[in-house]
Amino acid sequence: MQSTVHQPLPSIRFRAAEFFAGIGLVGDALTPEGIEVIWANDIDPVKERLFKANHDPSVFHLADVRTVTGEELRDIHLATASFPCTDVSIAGNRAGLAGAETGLFYEFHRVLGEMRDRAPAVVLLENVVGLSSSNGGEDLGRAFGLLNGLGYICDLVHVDARWFVPQSRPRIFIVGSKKPLSTELSGDLEHSPLRPAWYKAFVARHPELHIQTYALTPPVPETHALDTVTERLSHEDGRWWDEARRQAFLGSLSEINIVRVEELRKADRMSWRTAYRRTRQGKPVWEIRADAIAGCLRTARGGSSKQALVEAGQGVVRVRWMTAREYARLQGVPEFALGGVSESQAIFGFGDAVCVPAVRWLVARYVVPLLKHAYGLTETAAEEPVPALAGRV
Repeated sequence: MQSTVHQPLPSIRFRAAEFFAGIGLVGDALTPEGIEVIWANDIDPVKERLFKANHDPSVFHLADVRTVTGEELRDIHLATASFPCTDVSIAGNRAGLAGAETGLFYEFHRVLGEMRDRAPAVVLLENVVGLSSSNGGEDLGRAFGLLNGLGYICDLVHVDARWFVPQSRPRIFIVGSKKPLSTELSGDLEHSPLRPAWYKAFVARHPELHIQTYALTPPVPETHALDTVTERLSHEDGRWWDEARRQAFLGSLSEINIVRVEELRKADRMSWRTAYRRTRQGKPVWEIRADAIAGCLRTARGGSSKQALVEAGQGVVRVRWMTAREYARLQGVPEFALGGVSESQAIFGFGDAVCVPAVRWLVARYVVPLLKHAYGLTETAAEEPVPALAGRV
């Protein structure tokens, strides 16, 4: 799996606040690129345990984001927010920014406003593509407008985790900067493959918004398959479903899925596919992906079930739930410590998280250069930490 991008200048250390931090995977993408998370927040005590088992526990603040104030945050250059997708996910209730969870975006906005001239020069927000169509696209326009009101000029980038790991996970990233892009850093929106057609139409519909386009070349996608992340469990392992459950699984398959699994079963080598439980015409069924990658890791709270793994070949078919370790590998953190929580709790934490290699690619090629631009730094900057925003932009 693609897990490395160019190394940053070790002399430059930016500081970040990680809102909606969850288990801390945004920070795992920031740290190798010279950005230190000095403050992180989430409301979930299970995610807190996973965060603290893998990161500096002193930076984590367990609290409802509605109780966080701008006064708490000082000397940060970047604020990130993977705010809840529940109300904009296609699998969710589509209440949008008016929803109780996705609407917590407004709390992030409030805290930035309370920071006034101490607010960071750059913000990075992540969410599902469903945000683009929520309430006819008006929610995205409102988010841009509110960030504009705080002095941030906005850009949007579409990135899919499948370019880095065997997981289909398309996401949109909103990047806001208080300093306009220079001519050298500006790109052409119309010819940017990382800005979808719907976004280009959105920009055309909203001339009132302050929008810029950073020159960004897409990554070269690497080919990955599930066999690079699957745990090789013994055939006697109790996590494989028993015969009755396996037969119920096979019996729920549509004709096209039956053909698919039979082709795999008859093959001379073992193969792996993921499967989702769906409701078709009011009846629960299982559907197997045709390609050898995982579907988007999700949580039941977002309206979707966890994924099953089908192992087939050499005349046999076995089925089980995907493991937390496999979820960790699919999110690009194969060595993530899982102690102190249950298997289902860990899976929930990863389903709510980001794919580290995908975020790190964006951070290295966009966010770090943007931070250097915002603070007037050059490639020969001194080894001192970067000063806070006040008086610099």
